[in-house]
Order: sequence, then structure tokens, then C-alpha cells
Amino acid sequence: MGAEVITISTDTKFVHLAWQRDEKLLEKVKYPMGSDPTGKISRMFGVYDENTGLDLRGTFIINPEGKLLNSEVNYYNMGRNIDELMRKFKANLHLAEHTNEGCPAKWKEEGDKTLAPSAKMVGKVYEALK
Repeated sequence: MGAEVITISTDTKFVHLAWQRDEKLLEKVKYPMGSDPTGKISRMFGVYDENTGLDLRGTFIINPEGKLLNSEVNYYNMGRNIDELMRKFKANLHLAEHTNEGCPAKWKEEGDKTLAPSAKMVGKVYEALK
């Protein structure tokens, strides 16, 4: 879909290699896994925990112009949902082409109903989605 995926953590490149080699969920990963041992990048995104020296689990969708479109930060022990991440990514692709529309929470893919945000829509989303 034209995305560039990069993971970054405070782990070393050797830890990343071990995860990719040993964790079956990561065996087909082809995107770069960056190491941020000083926490500089993690601090920039607001996910660095100064008390532990570790990252919280941040996920960010940034458009080609460098604008942050979505962010989600989970605590260490909360996994991320790839289906929801893909929903957000597809919605952002759609909205880049249809700037006067809104993708409601249950929007999943092209062709699903969108909304036209306006003052008239306030308090009427449920009815508009019927």
C-alpha cells in the first residue's frame, strides 16, 4: 500500500536479531528494526520511560509530508492489534483522497460508509450510519 514500516526500540541490534531469529511471529519481517540505545528517538516521540530506560509501545502513522496522522501508545505489557492499525492506515489513505469525509470507528475498507462532518452531524452519527 506504499507504506514504509520501521520499528525502533531501545534494544540493541543484537536483541532485534535474536527476536527476529527466534520469535516465530517475526520470522517473515522484512522491514528495518532500528536500535535507539540512547533513547533519543524514543524521547522525540514521547514514548521513553526515564525510570526504566525502556520504550512504551508506540505506533505512529506519518504521511509522506511528515505530518503525524495517528498515534497510539500502549504500556509495556499491552500488545498492538494489526487489524486496527491496518484499518487506520487504510482510512488515512482514503481520507487523503476524500478530505471532506470522515471514517467512523467501524469503517474498515474502501466502499464502507463514510460521513460528512458538519454541525448537523453532532449527535446524529448513529442515525447517519444506519
